[in-house]
Amino acid sequence: MSSNLAPLKAAFTVREKRHWEVTGLSRVDLLLAQMDEVYARLWQRLEGLTDVEYLWEPVPGCWTVHRDEAGAWITDYAWPDPEPAPFTTIGWRLVHIADCKVMYHEWAFGPGKLTFPDLAASPAAADAIARLEEGQQLLRADLEGLTDDALDAPRSTNWGERWPAWRIFWAMIDHDAHHGAEIGCLRDLYRVGAESGLPVDRANVS
Repeated sequence: MSSNLAPLKAAFTVREKRHWEVTGLSRVDLLLAQMDEVYARLWQRLEGLTDVEYLWEPVPGCWTVHRDEAGAWITDYAWPDPEPAPFTTIGWRLVHIADCKVMYHEWAFGPGKLTFPDLAASPAAADAIARLEEGQQLLRADLEGLTDDALDAPRSTNWGERWPAWRIFWAMIDHDAHHGAEIGCLRDLYRVGAESGLPVDRANVS
């Protein structure tokens, strides 16, 4: 993972030096700066993630990543969402972030053919992180290729709505911040539990 952190750490350096002096920044540049900073924080929260931690179930009945009856790796979902929704594992949240990046790119800037079931769930942390990076690079390239005026042009979503392009990136930045914070808290809980001698090895690895 460390080899990919250099450009992201550079974004932090620029931010700290300029203190978000946004005068003269284009809308695209501002979104790129936000995207890089939030993703860098998410990436750092994933440093050293193990497969056991990835599949750890803090409470019984978690939604997670597991094999189905046919042996394929899947992510738990239900439609409509149950009330209340089940607690989700680090693995579930990470796969969710990664898959959403791929799908938002696919429908807003790609051929618009993929569905979520086409994306096999990643059985290991490294695989999920690789998909996360793939999705991030696709979206970043999409944004870099736009002009400010193009940010207002309508784009497709996988559920059928049409959004202005800026909202695609805004949603993904917020998504990284939201679920990245959750993952960070869960990793802290896992670490503290292990240090305190609490059971932290419950995982569905069948």
